[in-house]
Order: sequence, then structure tokens, then C-alpha cells
Amino acid sequence: MRISSQTELTWIRNMHNSTAEAPHTARMCNETSSTQSPGSEFSLGVLVLLAFLMVLLALVTILGNALVILAFIMDRNLRHRSNYYFLNLAISDFAVGVFCMPLYIPYSLTGKWHLGKGACKLWLATDYLLCTASVFNIVLISYDRFLSVTKAVSYRAQQGITSNPVVKMVAIWVFAFLLYCPAILFWEYVAGCSVVAADQCYAEFFHNWYFLLCASTLEFFVPLLSVTYFNVHIFYSIQRRQWHSSVQDCELPRSGTLSWRFCLLPRPGASSTPSEAEDSVSISTRPKKGSLVTESSSPSRGNSVTPENDFSVSFCAMTRSKLQQDKKRAKSLAIIVCAFAICWAPYTLLMIIRGVCKGTCVHSSLYEITFWLLWLNSSVNPFLYPLCHVKFRMAFMKILCPKKFARLRSGSF
Repeated sequence: MRISSQTELTWIRNMHNSTAEAPHTARMCNETSSTQSPGSEFSLGVLVLLAFLMVLLALVTILGNALVILAFIMDRNLRHRSNYYFLNLAISDFAVGVFCMPLYIPYSLTGKWHLGKGACKLWLATDYLLCTASVFNIVLISYDRFLSVTKAVSYRAQQGITSNPVVKMVAIWVFAFLLYCPAILFWEYVAGCSVVAADQCYAEFFHNWYFLLCASTLEFFVPLLSVTYFNVHIFYSIQRRQWHSSVQDCELPRSGTLSWRFCLLPRPGASSTPSEAEDSVSISTRPKKGSLVTESSSPSRGNSVTPENDFSVSFCAMTRSKLQQDKKRAKSLAIIVCAFAICWAPYTLLMIIRGVCKGTCVHSSLYEITFWLLWLNSSVNPFLYPLCHVKFRMAFMKILCPKKFARLRSGSF
């Protein structure tokens, strides 16, 4: 997102000359900052290696998220409510790779911003907006999965309300814009002066730890607590359903027949995502032409299994299947949340500490590493999607390996 770590430059601007040269802009504050570009600390070979790694990360971010967006365009099976939140996340991460990383790479290596102050503010506002939107999208995905597992009945009832997810997705971008962008655009005019040198590019609130603490609370700490709460409740709900399943599991009574009361009936809160629940219900309740006649008339099976008992067996299998699906999705969602915490926590903490000590207690190279670690989250998210849904794996295979996908599809029929 963010604030450049190599921008602590020593400069003192004369007030009279500053006013004469730029009468219509905010004056420069007489503030002394110390720093040196991280690029100046390394040899040419190391700089080439760093440039290669940065470009590689940008390409991975662009291609990975482009694959997710393309999968939504080509595969209609992905176009249901919960997956649109993944699309929203992929769009924000894709824009990070296309716009934010390429502009920052030369600045990171040379320590000088050559595109002007207007482009600097555009880059900062876009970077903060996209990274904040990415975080809020992860919260929205966790919340949606929380509702689908713990409040499945009401969740399915809202599937026809198409405007509901759209409103949430738009609200994500609005909130993300309001958190940082007004401060980026107007801070120097409210303060009456600018602390950013002409050849540097970082936010005016770079050393204002009060603002950084408040903004980071809304951008990182509150989202982290929220997704942790959602995931804990998801795992608790699954464990409770698993316990009920072990107690009330389908079992054969002494008479050798199956009965409805031995099956674990679905409860309002016990369901997987709507698309899977609807698919499994439609499959389990669809009458089998051959099986009903054969089972009811077969003398070898006698009265041990009837059409009703066959339905109850299918219903129990469906319940177990939904439980397993929810468990897999809960684990995959936990992986996404952990990746978010690992990538964002170091940068957020160092940003606040750096603001408190005016950049004197945090080495610029260490801060730079946490800066790119934050962007790394946008690169790894597309690789975590296949863990969340088998339909993502199939959609990716359909795009990347169409022949293998065709063989698998023909073999399933």
C-alpha cells in the first residue's frame, strides 16, 4: 500500500523562495527528515536481482488474478452469490499488480520519484484504496461463509435478492476510499504545509502516528478480529454438527430395516454453501427409475430395504457430504485468513512504530521487506482459491488444460 521507506531525505526549504516558486500550492514545512534510499545500499548485481524479483511478483499478481477473472467470464458454474466476493477481491488484487507495483519498482530502486506530485497522489490514493478494499473483501468473504454455515435457511432465502451482494461489494469500495484517500488528497492543505520533498512520494501523514494508529485499527486490527470471530464460530458450528452426527448417525436397528429416526436430519444452521446444498438435495430427492422397481420387487432383498429406506440412506449420505464440504471450506478459509494476517501484521506494526519514532528506530530495509510482504498477499490469494472450491479447480483446468478437462469430463459420464 503504501508509504515509501526510502524517502527520509534531509531538506530545508526557504519559505520566501518556496512561496515565490509555487504561490498556488501548499508551502513546504521546515522539517528535517533523515534517510537514504535502500537502493544506494546495494551493489549493481543486487539491484538487478531485486528488480527481477519485484517484476516477477508483479507478473504473478497480474496473471494469477487475471486467471480468476477469466474463470468467471468463461465458467457459469462460478457465478453465484458467494463467489462474486472472490471476484471483487481478484479485481482489487489485479489492479495492485497492474498499477501499484510497476510504478513503485523504479522508485524503490532509485529512491527518487520522477513522475510529479500529481501522479504521486494518484498512485498513493489508488494503492491505499486497492489494498484496503482487498482487506475488506476478505472480511466480506468470511462473513458470507459464516452466514452460509451458521444461518443456512435465511442465507438460502436471500439468494434471489441480487442487489444484496452488489450493495455490499460497492460499499467495500466506498469505505476503502473514505478511510485514507481524503487524507492523502487534502492533508497538506489542512495542515498548511507539505512535508514531502519534490522528488519523493509518500503520504503527508507518514510520521503522524495518531492517524496511523486509528486508520490501522480500522484497516487491519478490526478486520483481523472480525474474521477470527467468524472462523471460530464456523469451526464451532461444524464441530457441533459433527458431534450430533456421531450421536444420531444412521445405523441399522435389530430388525434389519432403516428408519427416519435414525438419520441425522438437517437443522436450520447446518448446511454448506447454497449451490452445493441445492445440488445435493436435488440429487438425493430425485427418484431413480430403476432402483425403485428393482428394490421393491427383488425377492432376494426381501423387506430389508424399501424405497423409503433407500431414500433415508441417500439423505444420510447427503448430510455427511455437506458436513465434509463445510469442513473443507472452513479450513481453506482459515488458510486465506492466516495468509492475510502473516502478510499484513509486520507492515502494520512497523508503520505505527516508525510513525512514533519518526523513522529513526526502524531500518529502511526492514520496512521495505514488510512493504512488499503486504503486496505479496495480493499475489498468493489466487493460488488459495482452488482450496476453497472444487469448481475453481475445474474452471482453472478448463482454461489452462482444456484437453485434460475434456478427458475428465467425458470420463465422468
